[in-house]
Amino acid sequence: MGNPGVVAHRVVRMALAGPSPSARDRREFHLMGAEKLAAFQESWLNMSFATLRTNQQLALSALHSFWFPWLAERNRGSSASLWQQAAHGLLCQGLAPLHRRAVANAKRLSRTTVRR
Repeated sequence: MGNPGVVAHRVVRMALAGPSPSARDRREFHLMGAEKLAAFQESWLNMSFATLRTNQQLALSALHSFWFPWLAERNRGSSASLWQQAAHGLLCQGLAPLHRRAVANAKRLSRTTVRR
């Protein structure tokens, strides 16, 4: 996932660097890969914790329905709502680090020029 401007900037930079990139280009290319790894790891961790929290909420909801069945009539549909909120929250947690880095890269790369 990437900003089209960032992708275009980096593709042009790689094309101009050719088979022997400068030290500045090598730093940028290394940073490109390192950022993707860090964003993936942060995203994975965020989604893991969101999944753990959601599983705890679903288990609590199931236990609540089992131990207090007379309250289940009042909370009908809350399980579906919980699933929907959980899926949305999970996606938001997973995409947040990627979005944050893409925006930061777009700002940083818009200030630099491709040199050859």
